[in-house]
Amino acid sequence: MPTLFEPFTIKNLTLRNRVVMPPMCQYSVTAKDGKPNDWHFVHYTSRAVGGAGLIIIEMTDVEPDGRITDYDLGLWSDDQVPAFRRVIDACHAYGSKVAIQIGHAGRKAEDAPTPVAPSPIRFSDRYKVPRELTTEEVRNMVAKFEAAFRRALEAGVDAIEIHGAHGYLIHQFHSPLTNRRTDEYGQDRLLFGVEVIEAARRVLPESMPIFMRISAVEYVDGGYGLEQSVEFCRRYREAGVDLFHVSSGGEGPIGSGGTPGAEPGYQVEYAHTIRRALGVPVIAVGKLQDPRLANRVIEEEKADLVAVGRGMLRNPYWANEASLTLGGSPLTPKAYERAYRL
Repeated sequence: MPTLFEPFTIKNLTLRNRVVMPPMCQYSVTAKDGKPNDWHFVHYTSRAVGGAGLIIIEMTDVEPDGRITDYDLGLWSDDQVPAFRRVIDACHAYGSKVAIQIGHAGRKAEDAPTPVAPSPIRFSDRYKVPRELTTEEVRNMVAKFEAAFRRALEAGVDAIEIHGAHGYLIHQFHSPLTNRRTDEYGQDRLLFGVEVIEAARRVLPESMPIFMRISAVEYVDGGYGLEQSVEFCRRYREAGVDLFHVSSGGEGPIGSGGTPGAEPGYQVEYAHTIRRALGVPVIAVGKLQDPRLANRVIEEEKADLVAVGRGMLRNPYWANEASLTLGGSPLTPKAYERAYRL
């Protein structure tokens, strides 16, 4: 029976435990240049000090107008690589592995003068009407993702996570709510996501795992459900995804199609269903900050890894405290050993 604090290996990536810090936008790039600054350095490195097995750097965008806001990270320029390398090297020094989430906000790019999307349908009244990408622009967008993957590799990441969830661009392409195109990318709504995955596989060594974050259900009338997401994950797995990070929602104002439960672990069964149906490793996420619940998810083999978002925002040493709660050893560095002596 696996536990939360046992190692986990996928391809060439071995994690010291199964605790994941998920990508959470900080909106803190004050220079608006897409580069991580001192805030990001402390934010990520402190979670490595705190014992997290895997840190996934927040959504990092492939072009300036692909950011949710101008205060987000980006990898559209080689000039941005050294700042990421500084953060990643520091996290490695404290024993954490690091992935980076690469994405594009599409119609949810709030500060873009004119956001782009598969179809000219705005998210809500407070968002701008996006411009529909031409077929050639979609192909060029795949190339922008590929360039960002290459830069992430140069920065020293251990894995890549492709953002296909929460109503951002790849999600917009595979959702019937937002993709009304008549070209090849509308006739096959998964084609854009498949091509982005294939681009990652071209750039990355075969031994490096590719993760993909997906929304398993949309919670809106006319949106897809779990049965459909299992099938598109099957296609994405065939294209090269090694692990799915299973979340939900994001492609419409929550409420019209039913709301997610508020109970801890409400998304775990989505992850479990995809894991069982496809035989693929998964990360479960969603109100899993109770260490006993997180450990039970792993023990019951409903997921292979557990992501703890709000818990780690509140406490950078959540992994260490969870280990102690579960009767394990401290995970913090030698400098803190005296805190645990009787």
